[in-house]
Amino acid sequence: MRSEEYRYIVSKFNDKDLYTFSMKIKDLLSIYYVAARGLSTEQGAVQRILNKRRIDDIKNFILGGNLFVNTFIINWTDTTEEPKVKKDTLNIPLDGRRAQVLDGQHRISGLKEAVQLRSEIGEKYILVSMALQLTTPEAANIFLNINSEQKPVPKSLIYDLFGQAFDDKEHAINRATDIITFLNKDESSPYFQMIKYPGNQKNAGLIDLAIFVNAIKPHLNKDGVFNTYNLNEIETQKKIIKNFYTALKDTYKKFWDIKSENPFFKAAGFNGSFDFLCEVLIPKCIDEKSFSSEKMKELMKLDSDNLFLSNSMKNLDGKTARKNVKTYLNENFLKDIPQSDDEYEF
Repeated sequence: MRSEEYRYIVSKFNDKDLYTFSMKIKDLLSIYYVAARGLSTEQGAVQRILNKRRIDDIKNFILGGNLFVNTFIINWTDTTEEPKVKKDTLNIPLDGRRAQVLDGQHRISGLKEAVQLRSEIGEKYILVSMALQLTTPEAANIFLNINSEQKPVPKSLIYDLFGQAFDDKEHAINRATDIITFLNKDESSPYFQMIKYPGNQKNAGLIDLAIFVNAIKPHLNKDGVFNTYNLNEIETQKKIIKNFYTALKDTYKKFWDIKSENPFFKAAGFNGSFDFLCEVLIPKCIDEKSFSSEKMKELMKLDSDNLFLSNSMKNLDGKTARKNVKTYLNENFLKDIPQSDDEYEF
């Protein structure tokens, strides 16, 4: 039976020893397995069903020359032959179905597919943290600690940190999705719990996720307004978009929560308003050095007694309706512009 000796450090989680060491990828692949909750009845079964698209993304990430800094957490379950714990080293039997994955099942599956294409990847090292013979409640405590208490970094921010923001075609989609998630989850957002995600129940949400993504993503590209004015931080982008639609909500008041009346719950209305934000309002806010909701309301000069409602788009094609929303917002914005060149000083 093949085995390897590993130097380790030991820590404790809820009084259980957790051994952390550096291990070759091919060796982890030789002993791991996934025990999915609801499909497996054995102790420690806490994992979710694998997502093929996520595995493909991870595989491509690895094939691009990348690996992982964070550890893979496993639970040794084999009772026929256990690791021998010595003072400074672990002797671990290799080969066979021996250790459940508690954290990293998608990363491991991505590694497995990458190794099948490039065997040399299997010789590289990763960090592994291993517990011995955890029960299902003990494994669940670790799983919940990772997946509920530790908040994941927005995917688009990871692109930023890798310096790939404007070179990767996926960046704008990821960033738009991250911003929309914020709008849907922030209790002070004008779109709080109003976004319909794929797979949600039929009546969950008022406006489809795809409508938001398609409207926002063109403006997040290299040539978009946010990059043009160095408004690249996700927190800045979230505040600008939230403040703009808060200003609209404050003006629309009683109509805002009514889907049949609110034009900004429809694709054409949201697109037209976002075009206005990016093409007209953001440059003006730059000049004013303010993106506050109050400043936006002051600049837009909307009349709550003369609002553009959804019925104004009735029987119009999407392109025309989108243009009309932008025109409505722009006409109010331009109210204070002189009507002739006689009013200018030259």
